[in-house]
Amino acid sequence: MTQNELSTAKDQDLVNSLIAMRRAAMMARQQAVFTNTAIIVMKNDRLVRITAEEIRKQDAV
Repeated sequence: MTQNELSTAKDQDLVNSLIAMRRAAMMARQQAVFTNTAIIVMKNDRLVRITAEEIRKQDAV
């Protein structure tokens, strides 16, 4: 399911799941910065490692 399909779904649980996933991603980034560790994300169908330093730089912009 695409982001657009999720946000316009009739089932409220599906709509809320998108919000929950975004919140979980934000909390994972915060925890990575706090513990000075990296996170792994999927970008363009590839696993990408993002360090705490890179997260700090991204959030500073």
